Amino acid sequence: MAGTLRPMAALLSLLILVLLSPSSHAAAPLSIGVNYGTLADNLPPPAQVAAFLKDRTSIDRVKLFDCNPDILRAFAGTGVSLLITAPNGVIPTLSRLSGARAWVAANVAPFYPSTNISLIAVGNEIMASGDRNLIARLVPAMRSLSSALSEAGFPQIRVSTPHSLGILSSSDPPSSGRFRRGYDRAIFSPMLDFHRRTKTPFIVNTYPYFGYSDRTLDYALFKPNQGIRDPVTRITYTNMFDAQMDAVFSAMNRLGFGDVEIAVGETGWPSAAEPGQAGVSPAFAAEYNGNLIRHVSSGKGTPLMPNRKFETYIFALFNENLKPGPIAERNFGLFRPDFTPVYDAGVLRGGSQGAGAKPAPRAAGKWCVAKGGASEAALNANIEFACGTAGVDCRPINAGGPCFEPNTAQAHASYAMNAYYKASGRHDFNCDFSQTGVIMTSDPSYGDCKF
Repeated sequence: MAGTLRPMAALLSLLILVLLSPSSHAAAPLSIGVNYGTLADNLPPPAQVAAFLKDRTSIDRVKLFDCNPDILRAFAGTGVSLLITAPNGVIPTLSRLSGARAWVAANVAPFYPSTNISLIAVGNEIMASGDRNLIARLVPAMRSLSSALSEAGFPQIRVSTPHSLGILSSSDPPSSGRFRRGYDRAIFSPMLDFHRRTKTPFIVNTYPYFGYSDRTLDYALFKPNQGIRDPVTRITYTNMFDAQMDAVFSAMNRLGFGDVEIAVGETGWPSAAEPGQAGVSPAFAAEYNGNLIRHVSSGKGTPLMPNRKFETYIFALFNENLKPGPIAERNFGLFRPDFTPVYDAGVLRGGSQGAGAKPAPRAAGKWCVAKGGASEAALNANIEFACGTAGVDCRPINAGGPCFEPNTAQAHASYAMNAYYKASGRHDFNCDFSQTGVIMTSDPSYGDCKF
């Protein structure tokens, strides 16, 4: 799908950019993150998720698809860096400085800096939404939100917005990369100018999974293969991730913004899909994510962006059983809801054996906690039953107790439900609580709070 480029001129332009690529990219610290989605009815409480990531994994940053206050409170004091999302629907409000100020006051100021909010995404894949009102207001919203953060004393919190690769009208070969006509000058030029001035990343969601075939499976998985040659740059690409990233770079460079940082908002591989689909299993998912982590950790960059390290968020933390669509959509998780790995991608501390497909041994013992998504009324009823009627010791969740923080119904109910479960002999039926309890095989204790 190459455009009408003059090969030698394009080659010269790209090579000059490569040679002048800032050396600071090589020194940038690597961060491996994960997308923490919550479209499930069996997820553990946020406090346990935060403690698990901090204590058991090498993941040091988390991307949220909203700004759920329970999750923001749960990550307080962990040091884990959060990317939070202002929902698509608030973009018109954010495009006005008064609206952006109010949003920061409600969704950032109560939590920061105890919770390490490092980046705010204005919507998600807005350019693919087809909503002209949101598209037109996207860059103004990014500008006003950045101004509101600075006014509030939080200038270090970055602002960006994630894009699907659908923003490109051409991507094969990578040197032909260009933004969709009509949006290139009207939207992407001012957006990239914003990123350059604020030193913030242009975020793309790159999924070789959605672009592979039986013939290109090894190419998508970073496995040895013959590669695919770009006839303009004469570069032979040996993996699809680099090709996708360089196509985005080429589109940015075409507008004069090849120096702007790029971050990867989502990338991943499912462990299950429709029956008979080639290339999908826990072993293939482990291979993609394990190789991806090694690749972005190496500092090698891509052929057109050498020595760059890309802030990268793997999709996703958990398998989410309520996600609509094909089977694969519910099976992108690194972990099951009880924290046991679906496969080993190399992110567990101490127990990782590389990118194999075997799950780590399950922890001894069982614990009973509240299901994610249970109503606050049901959780309060569980607390009242366990601490009152059943008479278990709930002093640790009282004010000043080691399990009082985070002060949420879900966290307190999890402690109370587990205390009842233990006192009753650890029978699975004692964790039903009208289907609001779930058994875990990983200790949910955190800090001084012991379950």
